Amino acid sequence: MDLDEYQELALRTASPREKPNEVFHLLLGLVGETGEIAEKAKKIVRDRGSDFSEWDREDLKKELGDTLWYLAVLADHFDLPLGEVARANIAKLADRQRRDVLQGSGDNR
Repeated sequence: MDLDEYQELALRTASPREKPNEVFHLLLGLVGETGEIAEKAKKIVRDRGSDFSEWDREDLKKELGDTLWYLAVLADHFDLPLGEVARANIAKLADRQRRDVLQGSGDNR
């Protein structure tokens, strides 16, 4: 499945764009889901000596899927095809790599 197809299918379960506060809902959902992933990673660091081979892969797959859903629906809210977002990100990273500025900070490096 490609990203644009995923986005189209994800939208079948999304609330209408016109719903009050929908962007805020999507942003909070995205942050919440990524926070759940971070929380589970923290527990691996705390309880399992940072052995990420101990991560429950099926659980991680579900959490990453939830994160992807929010990302796809939020991108659509602003008329951004997910494939276009992905292509732009890869181009940005390739440019940084070419200029040897992958490391560092700042959005415009």
